[in-house]
Amino acid sequence: MNKEYTFLGLNMEKISISYGIFLIIWGLWITNMTGSDSLTSLIPSILGLPILILSFLAIFIPSKKKLLMHIVVTLGLIIFLGGLDFFRNIANPFENLWADASKLMMLITGSLFTYLCIQSFIFIRKNKQ
Repeated sequence: MNKEYTFLGLNMEKISISYGIFLIIWGLWITNMTGSDSLTSLIPSILGLPILILSFLAIFIPSKKKLLMHIVVTLGLIIFLGGLDFFRNIANPFENLWADASKLMMLITGSLFTYLCIQSFIFIRKNKQ
């Protein structure tokens, strides 16, 4: 029996590392593509960096894994909640194409990531010895 939750063959630490890298690249790419000098275009990168760091720490400090991954899922939830801002301007979606694309990305990926984290926590709780 598998001792840890996996999705597409990856455990949650590896999923979190991948997600953190994705968020960092997204924020840098959007900032570069738009030539934005606004800090808000870097919000995905700003949130992705601690996810990346904490996920690596969870691998290298297994005694702190539970705490670190709970912080990571909290960041995922914050990303999802930030993505809900997409609906604030629902009457004119994509009026600001890149900002709305980032919000929608955060909404979708943040919800999926949070869901996977919760599934992982449920899996761990059910399989405690």
